[in-house]
Amino acid sequence: MTKQKNRYTFIDLFAGIGGIRIAFEKNKAKCVYSSEWDSDCQITYEKNFGEKPVGDITKINPKDVKDHDILTGGFPCQPFSSIGKRQGFKHPTQGTLFFNIVRIIDEKHPKAFLLENVPGLKTHDKGNTLKVIKKTLSEELGYKIYIKVMNAANHGLPQVRKRLYIVGFSKEYLNSKKIRFNFPKKQKNRIGIGKFIENNPLDRKYSITEHLQKVYMYKVNDGKPQVVDKNTKYPVKTLVATYHKIQRLTGTFVKDGETGMRLLSENECKAIMGFNVYKKLYKKDFVFPVSRTQMYHQLGNSVAIPVVSKIAKQIIKCLDKAKI
Repeated sequence: MTKQKNRYTFIDLFAGIGGIRIAFEKNKAKCVYSSEWDSDCQITYEKNFGEKPVGDITKINPKDVKDHDILTGGFPCQPFSSIGKRQGFKHPTQGTLFFNIVRIIDEKHPKAFLLENVPGLKTHDKGNTLKVIKKTLSEELGYKIYIKVMNAANHGLPQVRKRLYIVGFSKEYLNSKKIRFNFPKKQKNRIGIGKFIENNPLDRKYSITEHLQKVYMYKVNDGKPQVVDKNTKYPVKTLVATYHKIQRLTGTFVKDGETGMRLLSENECKAIMGFNVYKKLYKKDFVFPVSRTQMYHQLGNSVAIPVVSKIAKQIIKCLDKAKI
């Protein structure tokens, strides 16, 4: 039993810069192990949490992973092989990063897990990918699973960001029919980006040149790109890892700065991802000891912290009810 003082332990796989970690620690869970292969993300993670994640998950021996109550991870989406007639999870998932999650769950038998992915996982490889995942987690590993696509804009963030969440509980632990996991209900009102817009950040690295605006941003009159300011009452578009490349159709930009238009600032990006909660938890600012390009890349690949935090709260509530 690893629960102490109402604190469950968890591991942070495919950790990125620690978004899921923040969400679970906000709910008084304790991180005991982390893994992330990207060296730049490792730098940011270590700077903010004081520990460097273990590297390539494919080289991790599951026996070396610390015992834990909850496994978490935002794993990449990959197709699975459907060739052959052999049974068991090792065949269809072998060679994928998901398989490494399977290896750890099979070895450590956590009480619960939370996996995060893009909504496209539902239709990826004509639905075969999710089908194999569900069968593996439920039939092979013995977990009751719940799946739902949630939009961050419906849970207190000024960003439209849809992600698929897979929650699982060991059938061995949740043996009471009265215990059922429920995903958080969405809020009635959405929050606009306006209240988070800064006053002309004094950094030219955010500016978009007048030339680029003329020949690219406004090359056609099609209502693009999305431009916001302090009066904007709606959420921004999904922040992507390639935001720094200034994509007029998919990006959101600010009417501000030396040239009249700029990229979202670091603080604005942290706000739309929910990283502002970090300061409340750890009494210091979340920092990026990396380049501007890497900062956007890392935030764009991270998770919507308030959404994950709400899910974490529900997971822990179920575990409490089970009196494990």
